Amino acid sequence: MSTYSLSNEELLITINSHGAELTCLKDVKNGKNYLWDARPEYWARYSPVLFPLVGSLKGKSYSFEGIKYNMNQHGFARDKEFELVGQTTDTIWFVLKSTEETMAVYPFEFSLQVGYQLIGRSVKVMWKVINEGQKNMYFSIGAHPAFVCPIVPHTKREDYYLHFEGADRLNYRLLTKDGLAQRHLNSLETKSGIIPFEKELFRQDALVFENHQTQAVSLLTPEKVPYITVKFDAPLFGVWTPTRGDAPFICIEPWYGRCDGEDFDGTLKEREWSNTLGSKEVFDAAYSIEVHTLQ
Repeated sequence: MSTYSLSNEELLITINSHGAELTCLKDVKNGKNYLWDARPEYWARYSPVLFPLVGSLKGKSYSFEGIKYNMNQHGFARDKEFELVGQTTDTIWFVLKSTEETMAVYPFEFSLQVGYQLIGRSVKVMWKVINEGQKNMYFSIGAHPAFVCPIVPHTKREDYYLHFEGADRLNYRLLTKDGLAQRHLNSLETKSGIIPFEKELFRQDALVFENHQTQAVSLLTPEKVPYITVKFDAPLFGVWTPTRGDAPFICIEPWYGRCDGEDFDGTLKEREWSNTLGSKEVFDAAYSIEVHTLQ
């Protein structure tokens, strides 16, 4: 396991080869780290890459070509050692390739590349999934970055706001106790895209948003000033903070895929929001994290 860093005049980031996980997002000028520090009493991760699964499977298993496979929530990539592919002054790439161990739970030959690029006050996070096998490959991929909240001294998390760009109303799903998407859709009214942080919102784990309802979500200070904006093209995203305690972070998570629905009873090929790659085909996606200046 190794740690790598990139920096420019604005930002410093560090990435761990274990999981190709972003572990620090620091403003060079004011010294603030905007990324959660993975204290285990709340959540012992920073910004895991979710692959080949986002969320949970019904019964913690799936069926493919008549065979049943078990897989934990969010897949296995976050717990694997990635290999460094290359690094320049502003960009770094890692790769994870299928092995006998991964094939035992996910019967596909693949290459997963994860890259990070510093562009001014933004970090571009890039994914490339390659189907290295001969048969169609079915997968999900997603992000799970956790951002410090509260970030201003002498404030509390309930003083903060979320801003959903261009969304006056949002529909979302809650999760069952087994981490599955409920069939019922809930509605959330905003004021010009803004809602106050309310702990009660997360009483049933993450909020799951589908169908491209926005392409930018920001965290706002008590004065409604943005300090983090996550921009994405993903069709789904989640917002999460732990249901117990007052964990000092909020996750904004672009997804290409989600957990099974509570009524789902199909195969891996039939999962909602799944992605398909033919032999040797490539899936490319990216999202960015913009850090706004805090005084």
